[in-house]
Amino acid sequence: MAVIHSPAFDPLEGEPETQAESLLRAGLKFNHLRMMAALDASGQVSTAAHVLNISQPAASRMIAEIEAILQAPICDRLPRGVALTPYGKAFARRARSILLELREAEREIGDLRTGQGGSVFMGTVAAPSITLAVPAIKRIRQRFPKLEINIQVDTSATLASELLASRYDFIIGRIPDDLSPRLFQTRLIGIERACLIVRRGHPLMRHAPVPIEKLTEFDWVFQPSGSLLRRTLEAAFLSRGIALPDRVLNTSSSFLTLVMVAQTDAIAPIAVDVASFVNSPRGLNGAIDVLPVDFEINLQPYSLITARNRALSPAAQMLYDFIVGEAASG
Repeated sequence: MAVIHSPAFDPLEGEPETQAESLLRAGLKFNHLRMMAALDASGQVSTAAHVLNISQPAASRMIAEIEAILQAPICDRLPRGVALTPYGKAFARRARSILLELREAEREIGDLRTGQGGSVFMGTVAAPSITLAVPAIKRIRQRFPKLEINIQVDTSATLASELLASRYDFIIGRIPDDLSPRLFQTRLIGIERACLIVRRGHPLMRHAPVPIEKLTEFDWVFQPSGSLLRRTLEAAFLSRGIALPDRVLNTSSSFLTLVMVAQTDAIAPIAVDVASFVNSPRGLNGAIDVLPVDFEINLQPYSLITARNRALSPAAQMLYDFIVGEAASG
């Protein structure tokens, strides 16, 4: 009797065996995924071992297991730490996505058990954190007081990378030029304007509106190189043939920016909404002034951004919808 070999069959899927199923049959385990995510985040076998609560020799054996399962090297040993190979980077990206989905499954079930509880992880650039995120959080707290909300304010470049790394449910910002728009789903919700701030009593306030060439005579506090606000200011200088400021403190911290401006003669660009809040009696009533200048600082619109093909948990979807509502009412 002839024996006919057919592809392996999974009764749960009803389809021939996929490559993912082949990896599972080869011994791929949950901790292998955790190891890949930890290696990618830290670049250190010792740190990854600590995350998984295992010894470093055990971590090294686990790396060898992963390489045997994938039949490809996942990392190169360096004098200090490891560097993921292209195979390792590709698998780590998938591992993070799988781990996130498992976390979302746990959160979604918990939401259903506790009556719309759960937690949300979001990131935002500065201006919409004040004009959209805070008002939306105040409203959602009235209806869902058990909801845990985690929010981080940073540059769009950092936020987008962290979103792809599954550390946020969604972000408010812009897609950086070095990332493919195909990786994201976006919803345009606002336009941001920026201004320059100085301490009250700053020498330049006696010469308003201040020509741009006068600005290079003072220290500056800038966001890190490559950020949209910084690139917009640098373009304003260069388009007028003016050398860029050479006395610069670089920081992504809004708090440190405000402290430096309030206590020195430094100049800093920040979002108009942030400056208005800092100076408002209903806000911080801070000791800064908006410096009148002879040019405008207009930034690109910002959007609500999610990772493509990644569903939001019920809790994250609620906050997302509240922010959409806040943007529409504004």
